[in-house]
Amino acid sequence: MNPPTILQSLRGLPRPVWILFAGTFLNKFGTFVIPFLSLYLIGRGFSVKEAGIAMGAYGLGHFAASFIGGHLADRFGRRPTIVLSMFSTAVLMLCFLLVTNFWSIVVVAALAGLTGELYRPASAALLTDLTSPGERVRVFAAYRIAFNAGWAFGPATAGLLAKYSFTWLFIGDAITSALFGIIALVGLPEGVQSDKKEAGWKEAFEVMRLDRQFQRVLFATLLIAIVFFQMVSTLGLHMTTIGFSAWTYGIIISLNGVMVVLCELPLTSISQRVGFERTMVVGYLLTGIGFGAIGLMSSLAGIIVCMIIFTFGEMLTAPLAVAQIADLAPANMRGRYMGAFGFTWASALTFAPILGGMLFEAHPAALWVTCAFLAFAAACVMARRPSLSRESKRLADFA
Repeated sequence: MNPPTILQSLRGLPRPVWILFAGTFLNKFGTFVIPFLSLYLIGRGFSVKEAGIAMGAYGLGHFAASFIGGHLADRFGRRPTIVLSMFSTAVLMLCFLLVTNFWSIVVVAALAGLTGELYRPASAALLTDLTSPGERVRVFAAYRIAFNAGWAFGPATAGLLAKYSFTWLFIGDAITSALFGIIALVGLPEGVQSDKKEAGWKEAFEVMRLDRQFQRVLFATLLIAIVFFQMVSTLGLHMTTIGFSAWTYGIIISLNGVMVVLCELPLTSISQRVGFERTMVVGYLLTGIGFGAIGLMSSLAGIIVCMIIFTFGEMLTAPLAVAQIADLAPANMRGRYMGAFGFTWASALTFAPILGGMLFEAHPAALWVTCAFLAFAAACVMARRPSLSRESKRLADFA
């Protein structure tokens, strides 16, 4: 019997998976604020350094949310965590309109980062609960398609709104967050839960300490995430510095989302045949080439070519990485495993805008060379699978 096609595999997914895809699309379409937060603050008279601090505060909120969101997802359920995340984010987006002092903006950004990220470990854990290991690469690729379909249209819409007033960015972000909260409340199941004793982080940290493959994926992810977050921070500065508008920048990052929507799911068929390590190495090398070459480009066509190259790197690696984490996670620790995975992205979001801003101010070329170096280092990390140690064999006892 022939294996099912991609479309047949997707048609067989449970209804809550499709509901989660729909809510994710809506939420990401409405992510108007964060890609333009640096430009918004600079337009209000704050410096590049201060804009970087605010973005770093947003990332610091993500940092905390990775732990809190993973715990809440395992202890109280996936659905309550998603609902809490979305409704509280809607409130904080509106709070941005009420604060004027720089440090007040930093506090609101940190809280928005906290609430906005709480849903991510819960969503990934719920997808893992509802699917089998053989389905997960494609399921997470489809999840990213929903994510990036919203991303494809959202920034371009936000860039158009920003030409009239940044106020509409915050209002639109709040509305779409609240709508996702409503969808989650009425359409999603609780998912797998741990009892109170099992839901803490102490036991999970012990398991993660023995899981060498998990650690390797996290470290490579941290390196590559520092690179990727330049797309929503310093890439906008680079493009406006060389004469392009905020709307053009929005179009560029929307093209990234369009490519993911059109190409990522078919690429999973290739990546699953090639193998995990080889695909990750190739993808990270492409990412380094794409970001590293941006510093050489002053034309729109050149920047688009760079974007295409690093987006292919992203499409090859992103669904494989999260599916690998899902497969490694014991059933009663999926929220915390996904929280730890999110923690690496949150760490990068905390420091990447600050580091990128400092390098960009020193010399733009230094930023893009550093991006290439970090991506190539991530490829080296994934190039050799570690031998299975005696400690890591004990991980089966926790499953």
